[in-house]
Amino acid sequence: MSRIRRTVSPHAAPLRIASTDAERRLWAALRDRRFAATKFRRQHSIGPYIADFACVAARLVIELDGGQHGDAIAYDERRTACLAGEGWRVIRFWNREALTNLDGVLRTIDHALRQGTDGHPHPGPAL
Repeated sequence: MSRIRRTVSPHAAPLRIASTDAERRLWAALRDRRFAATKFRRQHSIGPYIADFACVAARLVIELDGGQHGDAIAYDERRTACLAGEGWRVIRFWNREALTNLDGVLRTIDHALRQGTDGHPHPGPAL
């Protein structure tokens, strides 16, 4: 039996290849239903946007933001509003948080999956 291969957006493929250390670390915890027996996708296309990670069943997007996002708060807020308008919840973490406090990040994701909360609307000040 052959495996069905999902088509990857031509914009998402390079992002997968150029993943940050934080993205690779979080993906190692989320992939293959390793976390909360929940399926996550990496670099998942949603309308005109590409989410770092998405759980389609829970309509939950997880974004990891690097230092460049400190200057892009207005863009991130518009993007989050657009995704929310399509029924998605978005939680954001700084890359540094995923690298230094992965357990805390996973607890927040677990809470969002179980409670349906918005989690972090935007990460706090960069550490």
